[in-house]
Amino acid sequence: MKLARAAAALAVAFGCLAAHAQDRITFKVIGQPAATGMVQKNKEKPFFDEFAQRTGLPINADYKPIDQLGIKDTEQLRVMKAGLFDIVSLRVSQNSRDEPTLLGLDLVGAAPDYDAARKVYDAYFDTLDQRLQKQFQVKLLGAWPFGPQMLFCKKPLTQLSDLKGMKVRVYDQNLAKFIESVGGTPVPLAFTEVHQSLSLGVVDCGITGPSSANSSNWPEVTTHQYPLGFQMALNAYAITLKAWNRLKPEEQKKVVAAFKTLTDDIWVYSKELTQDALNCNAGKDPCTTGKKFKLVDVAVKPEDINTVRKAVAAISVPTWAEICDKANPTCSADWKKTVGKALNIQ
Repeated sequence: MKLARAAAALAVAFGCLAAHAQDRITFKVIGQPAATGMVQKNKEKPFFDEFAQRTGLPINADYKPIDQLGIKDTEQLRVMKAGLFDIVSLRVSQNSRDEPTLLGLDLVGAAPDYDAARKVYDAYFDTLDQRLQKQFQVKLLGAWPFGPQMLFCKKPLTQLSDLKGMKVRVYDQNLAKFIESVGGTPVPLAFTEVHQSLSLGVVDCGITGPSSANSSNWPEVTTHQYPLGFQMALNAYAITLKAWNRLKPEEQKKVVAAFKTLTDDIWVYSKELTQDALNCNAGKDPCTTGKKFKLVDVAVKPEDINTVRKAVAAISVPTWAEICDKANPTCSADWKKTVGKALNIQ
């Protein structure tokens, strides 16, 4: 009798375990390129590796950096809409051709520093979330910056006007228009192609954040860094509505809270990395997170800061609005009511 009861108890226990195993969800996740460096390695990957622990939910994350998947970073919204992945570390500028509304997070000159970028993010979040849900059936979970995007050149550079006649790697149409305005020739390239392109002379300069440049060894093939911020390279986390709707309301709250903790942490970490990487690239101390190189650290000209600031109203918003309003009729008007109001830009 005792044996029968013990067997019954074991059967119940195994039944509960089996049910629990069936209850576990695994989300397929696209991460940032591993080549981009510290944020991906030290913040993003650990978060998804420990997803169940970080969210407090029976959910695992099958996480892969995008440069290990054979998927272009310009195709992320499409693969989510097709249901191939559940959560994506969304490269904002790179996906703006598919959804121009995204670029409202990161127009050239609108957010050249962390404080301004946070204002843009807070003001624009709901507008962008609603658009992504409507067009791509994905929900925005948060966003964070790689940091100020600046010039790295293999030719001497003292100011923006020196770009005249130079070929400059860019990653979105807004930045391309700005580079044209100061006399440079914009060349769109994926991040992973830039080191070789600089080495071979396909481009004379590239634009990225100092930490990403350090992680990908751009200073091996460049000589000057010009720490004038054009954009902040905001990136976002998004989840498909199909995956989102599998969760109960209280589970959704836990997921949102976990992503807020992650993105808030990255905002702080990004700022620390930026200053440290600038030091490392120029061979200065303190340099604690990167490799030391010997780039010439060019002093930023006040008139160039003014040029970037003026570019928002003169170049960025009009160029973007023309494209975005064709895809989304209320695009620029929504931006002006939210971000424009927060930054006093119309």
